[in-house]
Amino acid sequence: MSSTAESAPPTATAPVATAAHPDLAAVPRVDFLLLALAVGGVALSAPLISAIAAPAVAIAFWRNCLATGVLAPIALLRHRGELRAMSRRTVLLSLAAGGFLALHFAMWLPSLRLTSVATSTALCTATPLWTTLYLRLRGQRPPRAVWIGIGLAFAGVVLLTGFDLTLSSRAVLGDLLALGAGMAASGYFLLGSEVRRTVSTTAYTFVCYATTAVLLLVACLFSGQSLSGYSATAWWQILLLTASAQFLGHSLSNRVVRTLGPSFVSTAILLETPGAALIAAVWLGQLPSVAVYPAMAMILSGLLLIIRAGRKS
Repeated sequence: MSSTAESAPPTATAPVATAAHPDLAAVPRVDFLLLALAVGGVALSAPLISAIAAPAVAIAFWRNCLATGVLAPIALLRHRGELRAMSRRTVLLSLAAGGFLALHFAMWLPSLRLTSVATSTALCTATPLWTTLYLRLRGQRPPRAVWIGIGLAFAGVVLLTGFDLTLSSRAVLGDLLALGAGMAASGYFLLGSEVRRTVSTTAYTFVCYATTAVLLLVACLFSGQSLSGYSATAWWQILLLTASAQFLGHSLSNRVVRTLGPSFVSTAILLETPGAALIAAVWLGQLPSVAVYPAMAMILSGLLLIIRAGRKS
């Protein structure tokens, strides 16, 4: 878990209140298109990260550092007033979201070097389970169809990849890191949806990505990971990762979470798993199992149930 066409950063949009399970029938269709682009962006990230010849956490630092650098002039020039007007609570929530995102990257990227792309992505995208469970613990009662849809979608993820807990201690560690990364991503989505009720995409992502970059820089310095000396190919791949996964994936996810809600957005990210598996098969030679087709049908069916439940509620 690991959520954003981006040759330029996302523009600001007027803040709109969001519910945990909004009426999806009232959501503009363009938001569903933006979410589809976000899923495509994050699907490319896992295979691309596996191919980059650079330390995992350093890759995470550079993608957030570059994203912050692109956003900085826009945020500081066009949104300076909004940044100054952010309440103390909103700032703290944005900083906390950046912390969860840093934790997500610090666990997920190394997991891609320890287990397969498909398995790591599947366990990381268990995010909607933790998101919905947290919302339930806070007293919110999602419709039964939402639970069924999430269960069906995640069952499709499991069918696609299977668990490799018995293969090796290295694979077990990779699986545990990916699972923890999914939990951290859940916190990131939940906090982000709260902040986006009153703050534009640009202002929020600037604070969040900057926080993530600082924390990952500290992690790199503490662990001794090299921040330079990479090949030209590696740098181009990091730039591509920033454009596709960071802006196209995460930023667009932040853009639509205010209208679609954290549960739906995090569930849609499950489609990252078959997407990443197919890209890894073509690019890295990691062939997916024949279960990819029924698994995709299960994931799409689960999403359809959630959409129908959102319309009825």
